[in-house]
Amino acid sequence: MLTVRIHGRGGQGVVTAAELLSTAAFADGKHALAFPSFGSERMGAPVMAFCRIDTGAIRTREAVTHPDVLIVQDPTLLHQVELFAGLAPEGYVLINSTFSVDDLNIGEVLKSLPSDHVCVVPASDIGMKHMRRPIANTPLLGAFAAMTGVIELASVQSAMRQKFPGALGEANAAAAQDGYDHVIASLAPEGSGVHHARAN
Repeated sequence: MLTVRIHGRGGQGVVTAAELLSTAAFADGKHALAFPSFGSERMGAPVMAFCRIDTGAIRTREAVTHPDVLIVQDPTLLHQVELFAGLAPEGYVLINSTFSVDDLNIGEVLKSLPSDHVCVVPASDIGMKHMRRPIANTPLLGAFAAMTGVIELASVQSAMRQKFPGALGEANAAAAQDGYDHVIASLAPEGSGVHHARAN
C-alpha cells in the first residue's frame, strides 16, 4: 500500500487533490481511498488530506501518520507544523516552491532521503500560467505521477477532465503535464526512479 499525505491551507484544493489522486488510481485499476483531516477548514487554516492506493481492498480509514509520499502545497507551512513527522525512510517529498531545498532551510531534514525522492516544483507559477490563478494542486499531481510511477499521467489528466469539464479541465491537465515535465527535467539526470510516460 502507498500512503500519501497532502498539506496546504483552506481554499487551496488540498482535499480536491486527494480526491483526484484517488480517481486516477481507480482509472489505473487500483483501489484507492481519499479523505480529509477533521480539523478546521476555514480559509487559510492548515489543512491535511490523505490518500491510500493499493492493488487490493483498503479497509483502514485512519489518518495517514506514516506517509510514503508527502505533498506540500503551501511552503509557508514548512516551519509551522510538523510536516515531515512519520515520513517513511525511503519516502517521497514534493514541495510547491520556486526555491531550492537548501534555500527553504529543510536540507538537513531531508538529507537521509534518496536524492531523486525530493523535488521542488514551481506549482503556483504553473497554475498561473494555465489557469491565471496560483493553483498548485494539479501541477503537483502531475509531478507525483512522474516521481513515483504509481499512477499514469494520462489517468491524472483524465480525472481532472472529469472533475472540471471543458476548458478548465484542459487547463488543469496542461498544468499537470508541466508538473510532470518539471520532475522529469529536474530528476532524470540523477538517473533512477523517475518514470517517463507519454501523456495526453
